[in-house]
Amino acid sequence: MTLNDQTIASREGEELDSSVIDSYLKSTIPGLSGTPQIRQFPGGASNLTYLLEYPDLQLVLRRPPFGHKAKSAHDMGREFRIISQLGSSFPYCPKAYVHCTDEAVIGSEFYVMERINGIILRSDMPAELNLDAEKTTRLCKSFIDRLVELHNVDYQACGLGDLGKPEGYVARQISGWSDRYEKAMTPDAPQWTAVKAWLKDKQPADHAKPGIVHNDYRFDNVILDPHNPMQIIGVLDWELTTIGDPLMDLGNTLAYWIEAGDPAPMQLMRRQPSNAPGMLTRREFVDYYAACAGIRIDNYDFYYTYGLFRLAGIVQQIYYRFYHGQTKDKRFAQFIMMNKLLEQISLQVIDKSTL
Repeated sequence: MTLNDQTIASREGEELDSSVIDSYLKSTIPGLSGTPQIRQFPGGASNLTYLLEYPDLQLVLRRPPFGHKAKSAHDMGREFRIISQLGSSFPYCPKAYVHCTDEAVIGSEFYVMERINGIILRSDMPAELNLDAEKTTRLCKSFIDRLVELHNVDYQACGLGDLGKPEGYVARQISGWSDRYEKAMTPDAPQWTAVKAWLKDKQPADHAKPGIVHNDYRFDNVILDPHNPMQIIGVLDWELTTIGDPLMDLGNTLAYWIEAGDPAPMQLMRRQPSNAPGMLTRREFVDYYAACAGIRIDNYDFYYTYGLFRLAGIVQQIYYRFYHGQTKDKRFAQFIMMNKLLEQISLQVIDKSTL
């Protein structure tokens, strides 16, 4: 079990100047007193996240990573706007406090939001939660319920209608991630040629009802109620959110969903307890999602394979920074192996697919 206040000293090269941060925040957030203790949240591989602990208030700061950045990624203002405007319709967003566009303050733009106290699950289900299979199933369904709820939000009503272009979303994602992957290539990276061709050939029409697409919905981006861990009280990491086909978002989540019966190499890639007794399989996940959403999904191979390819694109973008010495985070050294494994999984799905 990981309480979301578990932090580490800032990693080398990712430190923040507490006096500079404190001066800026006191000029923008009324009532702050004392000086903040700054620690870093260890999770995540994209934007950097810090805990700012004042005597009477705890805040979270988000900033882009150091080094090379994909052109369309790490838009702090966009992420700040999303949680600011979505909160009234989807009450799991943290409260947004301030967005700083002056890069002179800490060397990049950033934003500050509230800290939601709760539990964040990592690779394995902690014994301290005492969740048997029945309770774990309830937690799993709660996780899916929140995703369906997000996809059903009236994004026009909360002022986010211009967040993305739902028309042509499926085709745009396939071509866009193919292009981003090519730009992040390193000499040791797989080509993904067969998978990209299959995705282009098999892409379906856009779903009839577009919705808000989180684009990174997984267990370590949700916060569980510490008093009732079957319930989700917060959803984090809105960096990649847009308007588009909700089934593509489902595919994104399935790419992270390593079930108990998956082979050992896939288990090594697992970063959430989706293999715990009581967790739904991918097929059961899709069926429950479809039932809650009131739709029919007979074959999810395309969406799952897309999710795997997109995940490989994200992994490769991060590995690119490590390969070129633009980040010192040693976790990223193994990302090239994850990329290769994701291609192998995709080819296996394609080989068995009836599409």
